[in-house]
Amino acid sequence: MSESLDKLKALRKKLEAKVHNKHREPSLFEISDTPSSDTAQSISHTPVQSLETLRQTNLTRLRRLFSRIGIAEKHPDFHKLFEYKAMNLSGIVLKEEAFGQIREGKYVQIITIDYEPDKHGKKRAKNRSLAYFGKAENLSAEHKRDIIEFVLRWRYEKAIQNVLHYESLLNRIEDNT
Repeated sequence: MSESLDKLKALRKKLEAKVHNKHREPSLFEISDTPSSDTAQSISHTPVQSLETLRQTNLTRLRRLFSRIGIAEKHPDFHKLFEYKAMNLSGIVLKEEAFGQIREGKYVQIITIDYEPDKHGKKRAKNRSLAYFGKAENLSAEHKRDIIEFVLRWRYEKAIQNVLHYESLLNRIEDNT
């Protein structure tokens, strides 16, 4: 998984470099040169092909985890998952310094965040429980790993969607200037 993240970081760096250039260059997804040496080991095609390959692999695994950890029972429409703005995990630490550690006495839940207007029309964050798994200390190591992987793969897909969105916006700037 870290190899996939490294590839996405390399693509992000190319996008950032493009933003800082003042003259017209091909879009990130039009570039067909070889990726930098740190990502070239397993990519031999254009960045958009690489991104789509990574994305399809991620979505396939995410869909399996969706069924495997029981989310499909409560939320059968897989694609509606991506309408949420964010996803968090309670009961298991995802921060770098304590990654994967359980919080004794806490309950494990996948929490989604969306924004809805309140009665005055202001957007307010709305938290929803996507899935509940019981006490953290009662989870098997395999189930805990699947839950963590599901949340991270969901976040990864959202990051890809954001990259594609901003690439589209950048292309609009180029088309309008």
